[in-house]
Amino acid sequence: MKYRASLLALALLATAAAPALAADKASAKTEQASQTVAEPKEFVTEHTGRFNGQTVRYKAIAGETYLYDEQDNARAAIFSTSYIRQGVQDASTRPVIFIFNGGPGSSSLWLHMGAFGPKRLVLPSEAQDDGAPPYKIVHNDQTLLDIADMVFIDPVGTGFSRAIGKGEGKDYWGVDQDAESIAQFIRQWTTRHKRWNSPKYLAGESYGTTRAAKLAEVLEGGFNGYGLNGVMLISAILDFSTARFQTGNEIPYIGFLPTYAATHWYHSLRGKGGVSLEQHVERARQFALNEYAPALLKGDRISAEEKARVRKTLAELTGLTEQYLDQTNLRINAFRFMKQYGRDQGFTVGRFDSRYTGRDLDSAGEHFDNDPSGYGIAPGYTAAFNHYIADELKVDFGARPFKTLSGEPGRNWDWVGKKRGGYINVNVGEGLGQIMRENKDFRVLLASGYYDLATPFFAAENTLAANGLVQDRITYTYYEAGHMMYLHHPSFDKLLQDVRNFVLAGNK
Repeated sequence: MKYRASLLALALLATAAAPALAADKASAKTEQASQTVAEPKEFVTEHTGRFNGQTVRYKAIAGETYLYDEQDNARAAIFSTSYIRQGVQDASTRPVIFIFNGGPGSSSLWLHMGAFGPKRLVLPSEAQDDGAPPYKIVHNDQTLLDIADMVFIDPVGTGFSRAIGKGEGKDYWGVDQDAESIAQFIRQWTTRHKRWNSPKYLAGESYGTTRAAKLAEVLEGGFNGYGLNGVMLISAILDFSTARFQTGNEIPYIGFLPTYAATHWYHSLRGKGGVSLEQHVERARQFALNEYAPALLKGDRISAEEKARVRKTLAELTGLTEQYLDQTNLRINAFRFMKQYGRDQGFTVGRFDSRYTGRDLDSAGEHFDNDPSGYGIAPGYTAAFNHYIADELKVDFGARPFKTLSGEPGRNWDWVGKKRGGYINVNVGEGLGQIMRENKDFRVLLASGYYDLATPFFAAENTLAANGLVQDRITYTYYEAGHMMYLHHPSFDKLLQDVRNFVLAGNK
């Protein structure tokens, strides 16, 4: 639309008089200048809530922070929501947690409204569709506000955040560019709120874990190091070769296998044979490391006997037939699995949460029509968050829409960056290892859902074991849910307690 409008404007200008042309140009410059120097919008409200047995007075600051270039020109507006407890005598003892989601292209509303904010959305616990409004928004008495301040950040191109002035979205859409922009925001926020000596954590979900690891590297590096106490990796992907299904790369087939096994347990083995989820998953882990990985690495050198033995165990673990596994040469692509697993029963399983099932137009396709664990939750989150920020936080940007999850950043993402050779080589795990070796207090929490086919838990475990991280400062937690484990009510309770324990353990 902008391109067509520009062509029309050029046609009109070509027939206009010179004075009118000069006036239009002056007006355009004035408009651009006013956009650049206009004050950021900010909405401040005060609240009181009872959280974890404490009455907490807190301020909510929802608004824009401008990012500037070296000539002090504003080029981006980052929208964030900060929750800051009031009446704290010594802020240096109170942690701050910077929170974001992933995509790339997602706003932070999922962790904001699903887990950590003072109000949260409650959807059905057992992988059911969210239906139509009104949705259930409740007081979140398990939020972390009694022990920490929280800042929810929407990167450029998500939420209300955008490029302004002479800035463009592409300036911020990339592994390095994204991390550097969020680092600039965090430094500005820390200076404004005088929190340089407070304990500080990063918490990200999905690509947000990639961002958290890279962001930690940017913040910690050099003599201007920021000083972080730790990161919380929720549904993590740090090494993208673990999710790159392609000929010659055996890593994802190994990393996804225990999640296939968990999915089979949930849909077919629950309550049968006395085998628990954890036992079935552990069997898949050990098989993947000790038998499956060597078999795949042998390629065409594998013997018929070994191939048959591996195929039989794969069928037992995943519920797929030996005939199908033979046809795939023992290699199970995740998207094929989502369609194939329930094909005979006429259902597909979800990518973000394989507990969810969907019905496609037909059962003959290779992939599902859409992800049932995506369309089963998205309307509820979008509606609930827009209602909450307008009704309680008094946020008003006029007609500007809030972008829950935009495809534009992801389609234009720079995966190569400054140091990498290409998409498959993106691995931010090694940076975490270096930080842990250079900062004796830096800790990592890995929170994983057993039914997550987007960022599988075993792949994340393998990454953390292979990049020089200090293992005794890593906390592993698991949930009987998927990518957004907080959808499952018992897993919500466990996640909030696990994160609380992690933060409290860092207090000196």
